[in-house]
Amino acid sequence: MARRTVSLPVEIDGVRETLAAFRRLPKEASQSLRERTLTLAELLARSAKAAGRSAGPQAALVAGTVKAKRDRVPAVTVGGSGAVGRHRAPVYGLLFASEFGMNRRSGWYSASRYGGSAGQQYHPHIGTQGYWFYPTLRRQGPAIGRAWTAVADDIIEEFSEGGAG
Repeated sequence: MARRTVSLPVEIDGVRETLAAFRRLPKEASQSLRERTLTLAELLARSAKAAGRSAGPQAALVAGTVKAKRDRVPAVTVGGSGAVGRHRAPVYGLLFASEFGMNRRSGWYSASRYGGSAGQQYHPHIGTQGYWFYPTLRRQGPAIGRAWTAVADDIIEEFSEGGAG
């Protein structure tokens, strides 16, 4: 079965080198990093949910599926295989239409009886820029990345020689 969620980590300069340093530390250091990183991911998830709730009715439905992911770097997931809303629309389909828009109608709204309707089902398609999820990640990403770097540095210092490790 195809994966129905999108998981996005925050892009952070020097992340590979930092994670390599964690491999040389006790296992508890990585556990501490995961716990503290989850807090940062939760901040990002809250921002994405708020953006989705204000980006239109379909995005508001999808926004409820945004979750922080427990990982060594801040990451959030969105989507899923479930259905949301009054019409039980599949989350995965709504995700991309609400994020990137669509220049045609789909599902029940594509029936010929709605052909004369002036309403739009989704925002107009604008390419890969996005309306709510990706812009939030791009806007919040640098601050979350700086906070993660500070957290990682603190943990490395704590578990390095002379520290708790």
